[in-house]
Amino acid sequence: MAIYTKTGDKGTTSLFTGERVKKYNTRVETYGTFDECNAQISVAEKYCLREENRELLRWVQNRMFILDGEIASSDPDKFYGKSDRIEEPDVKKMEDVIDKYIAKLPELHEFILPGSSLAGAHLHLARTVCRRAERLLTKISEDITFRPQVLQYANRLSDFLYILARDEDEADRQKKICDEVVRRYQQAVSKH
Repeated sequence: MAIYTKTGDKGTTSLFTGERVKKYNTRVETYGTFDECNAQISVAEKYCLREENRELLRWVQNRMFILDGEIASSDPDKFYGKSDRIEEPDVKKMEDVIDKYIAKLPELHEFILPGSSLAGAHLHLARTVCRRAERLLTKISEDITFRPQVLQYANRLSDFLYILARDEDEADRQKKICDEVVRRYQQAVSKH
């Protein structure tokens, strides 16, 4: 089966409901930017040291397909009949993770550079793409009505990515300390 359809050769694409719009349509730009964020999350997930974070990121990625579908649908009733929706429990799950991680991570008293670890850096990049997507969503929501949960989810997502980036940076810091202790121990043992 070919992956190309040739239906976009004239600069249009289909929304979820089949309606054809220009590829630069703000709705397409918005869900395309969330798709870019999702791809960046996929890269970050591959570098995460903590399995819990990898699982959380895979969960988020699956929910983002639903977010994109809802944004890409000009007729929400048709979308809801064929798919899940972003709901309050999705927002709550992210809030719970954020609260849990804030309680366990060292307190911050200043701005931090984005990502001292590879996973953290990729998560911060995903966070900034998410913020761009959220700005686009906020802009089009002046003309298109979205359920409040969609806007809440988009807003919490960047905070969620931020706190996972911090957690991965902390995991990396702890790993480097342990690696250095082991290295020094092995060095001391080899001298005797």
